[in-house]
Amino acid sequence: MTFTIPFNPADIAALERFSNGPGFGCTSLTYLDANGNAYHGRTMELGQDFPYQLAYFPAGQTLKSVAGDAPALTYTTEYAMFVVTMPDRIPTAESPITPADLKVLEGINEAGLSFNLNAYPSVGGAQQQLDLTQAVLSVVDLGSWALGNFKTVAAVKAALAEQPVALTPLDILKGAAAPFHYLLSDRTGASIVVEFHEGTMTVYDNPVGVMTNGPRFDWHLTNLNNYTYLSNIDQSTNTFGSLQVHQPDSGIATVGLPSSSTSVGRFIRAVYYTQYTEKATDPDTAVLALSHIMNNFDRPKGVSIDPRTDGGGEGGVLAEGDTEYTPWTILADLNRARVFLRTYNGLNYTLFDLKQMAQTKAIKVMPLAQLEGLAPDGTATLLQ
Repeated sequence: MTFTIPFNPADIAALERFSNGPGFGCTSLTYLDANGNAYHGRTMELGQDFPYQLAYFPAGQTLKSVAGDAPALTYTTEYAMFVVTMPDRIPTAESPITPADLKVLEGINEAGLSFNLNAYPSVGGAQQQLDLTQAVLSVVDLGSWALGNFKTVAAVKAALAEQPVALTPLDILKGAAAPFHYLLSDRTGASIVVEFHEGTMTVYDNPVGVMTNGPRFDWHLTNLNNYTYLSNIDQSTNTFGSLQVHQPDSGIATVGLPSSSTSVGRFIRAVYYTQYTEKATDPDTAVLALSHIMNNFDRPKGVSIDPRTDGGGEGGVLAEGDTEYTPWTILADLNRARVFLRTYNGLNYTLFDLKQMAQTKAIKVMPLAQLEGLAPDGTATLLQ
């Protein structure tokens, strides 16, 4: 990890805006094909773009997680990973960014485990007492620790029962704790949510494979009780008195879905689409089906504008007049260890294949913005 990663003045200015509060209002979900193979989809939704970095970390990386004055946790990764990252501090001429400064927002490992974080503003509060006789994992390193060391969510859940995790203050957020919660899924379709609520960490089994933002994850599951009527079967005819009525078109089954882009509305829609979208019989068709699902969460600029002057959105990053939109969308084929990425300025997805990346033992980093000029397969570009 000796090389540095260039950030131009515009990138640094964007990171400084990030420090006002990272309003990641995102939608994450898991789709299963007819053979039970799992595919992960996620949209990033926020009020401005940031200098994300795509990174490939081969297995065998020795990483250190520092959580305040607690004993640092050092771990050597067993699995290669392809991830979307951000630095946890603002670079300076004297202290440029290196791969060690990149923190995982989203990604998969070669074993088919996926990880992503979404905004969760209710993190704050006094954290439960940690066992400081053990080395402590900073929550900002949860992504690299999980993807680097585990192949299933069951293994992550078991490890978290023993591994202390600290809500550490982030320099890039002016000392605030990371306002996020975390979704992990594996090739079997199993899924968990790791959530700090007012300082207390809870690991939830996720029976629906979906996560958006606040309220608490268990609240979202309880709220599903209000949608027992949902079905994908159109009721297109009825009789009122002696009057027979007929729908002029198909699609009335979706009339009960929330139409808003709020975290609550998106959660219900994500559950519906993953439940009822046709189950593909082969991986390529499954990825295509997942892309159609994710289209329902793609937000163009200007569709909703926040009028508040005190900040809005998930985490408070929106200023007056800001509009949340989808700067990038990711699809992951967990069985084949493939990732497809699309930015706001692109119509098509670009492929990154972890199995092909195994040909190199070097860390590789490139700006996400570079996707906009790439061919459909970006693996070779990353490996240059």
